[in-house]
Formats: sequence, C-alpha cells, structure tokens
Amino acid sequence: MAGVPITVTLRTLAETGMMNPGLLINMGLAARKWGLTPAVGFAAGARRHPDKVALVDEIGELSYGEVHDRTNRLANALVELGVQPGQGVGVMCRDHRGFIDASVALAKIGADTLYLNTGFAAPQLADVMEREGAVGLIYDQEFAKLLDKVKTDHRIVAWVDDEAGNDDPTLEALIEKGSTDEPSKPEKEGRIVILTSGTTGTPKGAPRKSVKGLGPLVSFLSKIPLRTGEMTHIAAPLFHSWGMAHLTIAQGLGSSVSIRRKFDPEETLEAIDKYKPTVLAVVPVMLQRILDLPQGVRAKYDTSSLRVIAASGSALSGKLATRTMDSFGDILYNLYGSTEVAWASIAIPEDMRAAPDTAGKPPVGTVVKIFDNDGKELPIGETGRIFVGNDMLFEGYTGGGNKEFIDGLMSSGDVGHLDDEGRLFVEGRDDDMIVSGGENVFPAEVEDLIGGHDAVEEVAVIGVDDEQYGQRLKAFVVTRDGSSLTEDDVKAYVREHLARYKIPREVTFVDELPRNTTGKVLKRDLRERETKD
Repeated sequence: MAGVPITVTLRTLAETGMMNPGLLINMGLAARKWGLTPAVGFAAGARRHPDKVALVDEIGELSYGEVHDRTNRLANALVELGVQPGQGVGVMCRDHRGFIDASVALAKIGADTLYLNTGFAAPQLADVMEREGAVGLIYDQEFAKLLDKVKTDHRIVAWVDDEAGNDDPTLEALIEKGSTDEPSKPEKEGRIVILTSGTTGTPKGAPRKSVKGLGPLVSFLSKIPLRTGEMTHIAAPLFHSWGMAHLTIAQGLGSSVSIRRKFDPEETLEAIDKYKPTVLAVVPVMLQRILDLPQGVRAKYDTSSLRVIAASGSALSGKLATRTMDSFGDILYNLYGSTEVAWASIAIPEDMRAAPDTAGKPPVGTVVKIFDNDGKELPIGETGRIFVGNDMLFEGYTGGGNKEFIDGLMSSGDVGHLDDEGRLFVEGRDDDMIVSGGENVFPAEVEDLIGGHDAVEEVAVIGVDDEQYGQRLKAFVVTRDGSSLTEDDVKAYVREHLARYKIPREVTFVDELPRNTTGKVLKRDLRERETKD
C-alpha cells in the first residue's frame, strides 16, 4: 500500500492549522501517555486551553479542562469498582456527555470499550455482551428493560430519567467521588470494538488498534477540509464509527463539538443556527429528513455557518446528493467505507456534481481495486468485488474470522466499478446479487433508478425465490405525499431505462422502510416479511 507522502502531510497539516507549535507539543505529550485513544485530544486540550468549550449537549457546556477532570475522576472510580486494564466494558448510550465520559475514562485505564447499538433488542444485547466477555455495562436508563439477561459484574447508569426507578450507581455519582489524580499510564492501550451494522445478520465485533502516525488523519483531512478550533455538530450516532471519527478528529484539532441525545431534523437546524458550527456530520437519512421539512420551517434557521456537510454510514443516492447541494451549496462530502476497512473513497462536491451517484476517489494512502470472483483485477468500467488497502483495516472479528484478502487488500463486501476518472461507483453488496433467468442483477442499480423518480421518496429492492426464473426482483417503494404512482408506472419507468430482466416483477408500496439507527435499510426484515406473507 502507498503511504502518505511527507509533502502531502505537511501541506494538509498547514491547511488544517495543525502546524501550530502549541497544538503539536501538547498533542505529542498527551499521546506519549494515552496513545492515540479517545483520551488524547481532551488531555491535550486541557493543557493548552483548559477553558475552551469542548462539548455542548442538552445539559450545557463542558470545557476541555472539565472533561479531563471528570474523566480522571471516573477512571479512578472504575478502578475502585474493580475494572481492570484489558477488560471489556460495554457502552450503550445516546449522544451526550456520559458517552464521552465513559469512552475517555475507559481509555485512561486501558480497558477495552465495546460500543453497543442503541437500537439493540434484549436478545442481541445479551448475546453480544456474552460473546465479547464484557465485565461491565454503562447504559442509559431508558435501556434498563433490556438488561434482564445481561450477565455482567458492573452496571452503571449514564443518563438518568427517573432517580426513583434506578438501583444502579450513576456515572455522575462515580465522577463526584472519584479521585482527581491523573491515572498512571496503562501498560497497554485499550481497544475500541465497534460492531458491524448487522443488516444481513448478527452484528460482529470489529476491534481496531490505536492508530500509529498521522497518515490516516492526513488521508481523511486531505479530502474533507476540517480546520482547527472550529465547531462541529455531530448528528450521527457516536457509537457508530462515523460519529466517533468526528468526535476524535474534532478533539485532535482542538475544536468544539455539539451533540443531542436523539436526532430531530428541526432541532438540528436550530442547533446550527444557535451554535454556528462549520461542520455537520450526518448519516444520509438525516439529510433526507432535513430536506423533507417544509420550506417555511427550514427558512427559520440560519445555516450559513456550515462549510462542510460530511455524510457516511449508508448509501447516499445521487438524487439526495444533488438536493443537498442545491439547498446548502456545494459543501457536501460523502465517505464510503465500512466498519472493517474504515474508508475506501471520499466524494467531494466536484465529484458529485459531475457524477451524483459516485462514491468518489480513494484519498491519499488508500488503494482501491476491483477483482472478479477468481481474484483477477478487472479493467476500468467492469463490475466486480471492491477491495481496499489502507492503514485503518480492522484486526479481524472478535468472534473469529476475517474478511477476504487479495494482494494485501481487504474485501469491503460490496461490488462496484471504477470510471476513467478514478471515481468509484458502488452497485450493492456482493451477497445481494441475484441470478434471474441466467442474468446477474444487482438490486442497487434498480434502487438508484427508481429512487430518482420524482414521485418516489425512497425504495429498497430485494431478490426473492421464483420457480420459473430462480430469483426475481421485488421493490418496496415509499412515495411522496400526494403521489398517485402505481405498480405499472414503476415497471414502465424501469423498462424505459434498464434491461428487461432488471424490471421488478412485484412492487409493494409501504409507509416506510425498516432501518437501523445509522439509517441503513434492513433488507433482512423485508425478506422476513416476504417469507411470512
């Protein structure tokens, strides 16, 4: 894999504002003790500008110095409880200060942090906690009803809804009684374990080692122009790698972050108007919900402070990309990747204006190649399996197993192609392909087309069994309000643009598509619905 040239590193750091000696010295001192973990940015900020706002949530503001002090206290209290370096602790919290307190404190004692999806059902939660061997759970009280079958030594409430209904110790109580002494450097850095989305099965644990060197940071910043000392509003869930990436990078840049426990489209606009962030980090479905607000509602809020809207976590359609840029200006950046490979490509506004449905180009230090099923690299324009190489590849699943490798590159699990400009186009999951009447069909191509229809809000296409053709396509369509679109209209629209074998045999109109908390469509739920029907 190609590294990041020193000239690119120096230029990117200079453009970002990171060539500031004070920032670099304090980051270096903090990194020597805490490594490149969630603790380092807050510790460095506490040394350099302890009174600067680090975080704004629904409770209020916390400075860098306050976060550093709170997490020292919490780290010491966790050790007093019996949490040891190398042990795993689950964190099942929404986006608030407790999530950050827990993440930083666990890093300071060298414990492994297991980020749990706030959309888990009770069986999933119990299974994942047992599989990962977590000794503790830090959770929001709203999830208490899911814990009956969770076996763990320590349970701590991060967000309290009802004091009278809570028997477990609270994060705030531990912080209040914990020692203010800065914990000693752990013998070994704790791991961060982020779960896969689980859209096609049970979520898997995907641990990631601490990043070494500035290469990955420079790779990211070379495409998405974040700057030091600014404000980022993170609407994406922090337990997801996309939200966590923006939190970590913002602290490394000495920036401030605003968050809210739950996403609401109008409240997001209100926060932008109030706090004037320059960066908005979202998953694509959040953009759709913001743009679907009545124009009169959107016009009430000033969003002119934004110069970057950074999207990732699920597929961004060309239609939504264009709508976003037409509404907010050419400030949209779309990162394509996965929990396992981190990022593969980043689309900048110029890419999406030229080809709205592109996933962009690989950033510096990243290699993307397209292989066929026999491991042979395919030429430009041909569809095959996407493989990625960079310094952020995960270590293998905690339960065993790994992704496929070819020539040092890891499978992303998707299929797609590259064009003459080096832009990547993702056509769907490699296990989503169906064979209908002897023809290979990728549902994502049909989804993109139907989704571009003026009467369609969103769509998902799956393959279902068919006695005559082996498999056939079925489309689930959500229409815009007031639409009179029919099944025949959808089929005729596809017939005008694609080959006959790509026309869905069935079209079902639904009120909404099932999604997980990061906005990915849960196609397994659609398949289960089809089986039941």
